[in-house]
Amino acid sequence: MRDVAIIGVKNTKFGELWERSLRDIVVEAGIGAIQDAGVSGKDIDALYIGNMSGGRFVEQEHIGALIADYSGLSRNLHVPATRVEAACASGGLALRQAIMAVASGYSEIVVAAGAEKMTDVGSEEASSALAAAADREWEGMAGATFPGLYAMIAKLHMHMYGTTGEQLAEVAVKNHKNGSFNPIAQYKNTITVDNVLNSIMVADPLHIFDCSPITDGASALVLAPAEIAHKYTDTPIYIKATAQASDTIALHDRRDITTLDATVMAAKRAYSMAKLTPEDIDLVEVHDCFTIAEICAIEDLGFAEKGKGGIVTENGETAIGGRIPVNTSGGLKACGHPVGATGIKQAVEIVTQLRGEAGKRQVEGAEYGMTHNVGGSGATAVVHIFSRGM
Repeated sequence: MRDVAIIGVKNTKFGELWERSLRDIVVEAGIGAIQDAGVSGKDIDALYIGNMSGGRFVEQEHIGALIADYSGLSRNLHVPATRVEAACASGGLALRQAIMAVASGYSEIVVAAGAEKMTDVGSEEASSALAAAADREWEGMAGATFPGLYAMIAKLHMHMYGTTGEQLAEVAVKNHKNGSFNPIAQYKNTITVDNVLNSIMVADPLHIFDCSPITDGASALVLAPAEIAHKYTDTPIYIKATAQASDTIALHDRRDITTLDATVMAAKRAYSMAKLTPEDIDLVEVHDCFTIAEICAIEDLGFAEKGKGGIVTENGETAIGGRIPVNTSGGLKACGHPVGATGIKQAVEIVTQLRGEAGKRQVEGAEYGMTHNVGGSGATAVVHIFSRGM
């Protein structure tokens, strides 16, 4: 297997992009990444695009062909384009498929992208589409929503480990502060713990400020074999590991709902592949669809002892300048969560950081970065590790 590098990246702005279509935003991201990489359409061997639910959000299926068409990769070039779906981990899995295509030698230059246009439907329809990432028969039809499922995780975590609502709120406060420095972020406003605790209760103990928003956005990366990466860019970022794991789709079948075993296993595989440990990682983008999800993630990835994620957050260890900066982009909470794009956006943030181009949110001296992308309530987990050097 060949080593793989990222040679180009691009995010659109994230937010309520009512005046733009799905094809508009993904073409912007794709063309921007191709330009950043210094390649042309004729150089592209394959396209993988993460998209969770185009059929529900914009009544469009066959997303791969649509994007290839409107990116200029179908006529004359006939580049193979594949849509990848793994709920909210669709982007991370699209990146994994692209990495494997290059690493195997089947492809040389590959685009990994992700996009979702979620605001073209009302909140009720959007919630229904997202609920399809859980067990529709045993959870959704019984009335369980995603805030409800993660509220159960939060309640048990509080009961078992003493985690507090204030500690959950600290996750949101930190991520909004980081998002205030990110030009693509949906929310650039800073908030306080009191703002979170006094906001509308969605599912006890989760308030509205504990929840990620409905978002439009697209992101893209260009990958190449590591041995030729410097042909295209002076700042290639190298893939040290790609790992995926699965768990039961329904919470009631889990060993322990406060631990995402798929995350634990994907992380274990990634660390082994990269020959690294949690102590080697300089920053991480985790899947904070809810504030409790970030606390569980830093525990499951090995950055905090089980049950101590809230304390680690409260002590500032996950802030920029702390022991392990988490979600420097603002995370899903502040940067936004266009579900098909999130896993790619996380990787773009790590590339930007490792290039030293993150501006006010820069983690100084970063050598290794990680992304953690989750589908549903933890049935799919995808973990990647990136490096500034070979």
